[in-house]
Amino acid sequence: MTAGPSDATLENGALAGVRVVELASEMGALAGKLMADMGADVILVEPPGGDPSRNYPPFLDDEPGPDRSLFWWHYQTSKRGIVLDLEEPGDRARFTRLVASADVLLECEAPDRLSSLGLDYPDLSADHPELILVSITGFGRNAPRRDEPFTDLTLLANGGPAWSCGYDDHSLPPIRGGGNQGYQTACHYAFLSALTALLHREVSGRGQHIDVNAFAATNVTTEMASYHWLVAQGTVQRQTGRHAQEQPTMEAQMQCADGRWLTTGFPPRRPEELRWMHDWMVELGVVEEFPEAVFLEQGAQLEAPLDISKIGVDDQTTVIFGAAREGMVFLASKVPAYELFVRAQDVGISVGIIYSPDEVLEDRHFVERGFPVQVEHPELGRSFTYPGAPYKFEKSPWHIARRAPALGEHDAEVWAELEALE
Repeated sequence: MTAGPSDATLENGALAGVRVVELASEMGALAGKLMADMGADVILVEPPGGDPSRNYPPFLDDEPGPDRSLFWWHYQTSKRGIVLDLEEPGDRARFTRLVASADVLLECEAPDRLSSLGLDYPDLSADHPELILVSITGFGRNAPRRDEPFTDLTLLANGGPAWSCGYDDHSLPPIRGGGNQGYQTACHYAFLSALTALLHREVSGRGQHIDVNAFAATNVTTEMASYHWLVAQGTVQRQTGRHAQEQPTMEAQMQCADGRWLTTGFPPRRPEELRWMHDWMVELGVVEEFPEAVFLEQGAQLEAPLDISKIGVDDQTTVIFGAAREGMVFLASKVPAYELFVRAQDVGISVGIIYSPDEVLEDRHFVERGFPVQVEHPELGRSFTYPGAPYKFEKSPWHIARRAPALGEHDAEVWAELEALE
């Protein structure tokens, strides 16, 4: 593995010492970010004029500019940036030299572009057999549909996730998940595959070419929908705020006394949860308004959680479970959403408040876990709050080492390091 930049913030990451060359692309940006924030030295190669996503809104203070895109800021953290024109022979030679110093090359080019430039896996691995090339394509490098155009929207619709997203009212169309979820799904497969290939190389000494089919990635990430069709030939139906199923399930979202909404998940079923619900109604002075409270008391006396397989079969189980479900709706009508959210979480009941993005970053739970992080922008003389780690592992520290690179910001630095290595 290759030495990266002399930046102390990268030294303790799980991928410290790994160099990744990334050909800039909206489609693969998250895969590079995940590696960079784990400590890899990710060198982002942009074309002259910069990658188009530099100009995606929203912008800082609503003022457009190639270094003011918040979209760009988010996906390019911890990376270094250089500019190369791969259509020019001299820059192709420089790119080859750069890749020779790398462990991983990440690209999302059209299926034949790298081969037409003499920069595909057979060309690069001839002199660098340890290289791991990770390609993310719409439908696979050599698949029948390889040349079909696509977007994140069409991948999600074609692959199946959009079918499962939306409302109980099926006169409304399905809803695409926001935030480029099709591309991000492919990036997660690319990231995990690259990590596996790095481990394999430690044993075998050999690199490999990984071809991530974004359409296939979305198709196998439909929760149960794809497999349900393959195994049972059943078609799941989308439902508001809950898992898509063949048969409708009970509603999971409820409006609280302050007008805000919660997603309740699975109703209480443990004796201590049923006791908590009953006692809170007593505390609020509203237990007499809920006739089914008597069933909550019965449930609180049970020696074990309700056996949900007996719902509809055993009368006691059925009425207690039904009382628990209706009890959550009743409590929601009496208290503010955040109070129900916090108190239910405290006793282990799965309840999620429906937040705006700003509210997520301000929530006490996320703040305590260190999810909001401050990232310095020296060129602006200030720092900004960014979404933090998508996970928290004791042995795999995560850190945003630097803000997204300005266009060509690290040209001189990267080439000087390469000269020193050679």
